[in-house]
Amino acid sequence: MPDKVTLAQPPVSSLTEESHHHYKIFKPHGFLSQFVPETRKSKKLLGELADFPLGTMAIGRLDHDSEGLLLLTTDGMVSHQVRSKKIEKEYYVQVDGNIDDEAVTRLQQGVEIGIKGEKYLTLPCKVNKLEGEPELPGNGKKARDPRHGPMSWISITISEGKNRQIRKMTAAVGFPTMRLVRVRIGKIHLSNMQPGEVIELSNITAVL
Repeated sequence: MPDKVTLAQPPVSSLTEESHHHYKIFKPHGFLSQFVPETRKSKKLLGELADFPLGTMAIGRLDHDSEGLLLLTTDGMVSHQVRSKKIEKEYYVQVDGNIDDEAVTRLQQGVEIGIKGEKYLTLPCKVNKLEGEPELPGNGKKARDPRHGPMSWISITISEGKNRQIRKMTAAVGFPTMRLVRVRIGKIHLSNMQPGEVIELSNITAVL
């Protein structure tokens, strides 16, 4: 992980529509997608990656064990736009087992998962099996021993974002998620970023 990045920090009172700040980061495995710690929990937070301006917030979340592209902003209106169902979010997912066409089709059509104790049918989405392993940096976590069975990779593109949705979807078709990396939000790509890297964007909504 790169050293902590120092960024310009204008006073919150000076922030106007033109002076808001937007970033894309590679959220590392083991970090929470937030700046304020949870009660009685000692977890790594986004503020450890850079000296972000006051008022910076994560747009949506990646859970503790998930990695990849996360957008940050000081503008609440931008956050609302990015989280809308008009913006696609693409993930590379390593699953336990050699996923078959039947499971891929079920994911594409929508599967039943549990959300807050209620049954929920996910919306139709784009799912493709990847040939081989995608080029991604390591996350410091040792992959399961292949002698315990095969693993495979898929790309899932959704427009919604329920809590732990991807993990629940792959488990519902019998292929639990082993690793989850978000690689795209709209037209913004993870590209060749490294875990912990922070890049400031001039305008998020212009490239979505």
